Amino acid sequence: MDLAYLWFFIVGILFVGYFVLDGFDFGVGMSLPFLGKDNISRRQIINTIGPVWDLNETWVIVAGACLFAAFPHWYATLFSGYYLALLLILLALIARGVSFEYRHQRDSLRWKKGFDTMIVVGSVVPALLWGVAVANIVQGGPIDQDMNFTGNLLTLLNPYGLWVGVTTTLLFFVHGVYFVALKTDGQVMEDARKLALRAFIPAVIFAAGTIVWTIMIAVERDAPLLWAVIVCGVIAAVSFIVSFLFNLRRSEGKAFAAGAVTIVFAVLTLWLTLFPFVMPSTTDPAYSLTIENASSTDYTLTIMTWAAVIFLPLVLLYQGWTYWIFRKRITRSTIEKAEAVSTH
Repeated sequence: MDLAYLWFFIVGILFVGYFVLDGFDFGVGMSLPFLGKDNISRRQIINTIGPVWDLNETWVIVAGACLFAAFPHWYATLFSGYYLALLLILLALIARGVSFEYRHQRDSLRWKKGFDTMIVVGSVVPALLWGVAVANIVQGGPIDQDMNFTGNLLTLLNPYGLWVGVTTTLLFFVHGVYFVALKTDGQVMEDARKLALRAFIPAVIFAAGTIVWTIMIAVERDAPLLWAVIVCGVIAAVSFIVSFLFNLRRSEGKAFAAGAVTIVFAVLTLWLTLFPFVMPSTTDPAYSLTIENASSTDYTLTIMTWAAVIFLPLVLLYQGWTYWIFRKRITRSTIEKAEAVSTH
């Protein structure tokens, strides 16, 4: 069963990577109504994630595939019980992806505004519902003796789930605005820096509430890794405050890096609270899914481990190379020149 525990943490790391990378994508999309004063600035904002947004989304596909292979019972219970929430996330991601590809296909202002609205909605919905889903996994839900989730979508919309959902939305928003400030110039960069300062207060209030609430759940559950939950929560809180201070000092890169650290340790706080369960049952603790009773065979996990050792470093190298190639700022003058060329 040692490999099952290993894969619990590997799946957790994959979701951490997804929330850090696609998290700022969501934040960039949500910032459009606040920072996109004209079509040039909106293009500038969208182009910051143009080369990387689809690559960032592959992390959730890999995480889902590993969840299916390593923990088939967890996958079955989760995807059947949360299917409406996950369907809404999928539809939102499709709408957002389509908008990125089709927005520039016509010069009509109405056409562009319609797709801009889809980008915003396609960013808000996943940011909110991912938080709701993860919170309910951690908190637990009605699961019967056959490992079936017996609730519905409204069951997921409980106080803790909604609170964490708002928290992820605000954290992703600030994270994305930091990225816009890092990757743009001129008025957009200045507006992004100021917007991050204004958004920090509500974000830190909800983040603090999530950390305290989650620690209380871990204490009540007598979580084996309670010390790690507390440490991760403290690191998340401190790094978020540090990101605010870096933003005040106009250090865009450091602010973005500190924001990424915040999301890493915020997700780890939730994930470590869950251990050693994968889906606790509120119907009867005996019906809970654990790492041991939800995992695949040791042979399957051995094959997966060797595959991860070989391919995961290659994926990380490729993604790092992609970010290095597209590391330059998206300047307003570049967009204006491109528009001038396209109109002639």
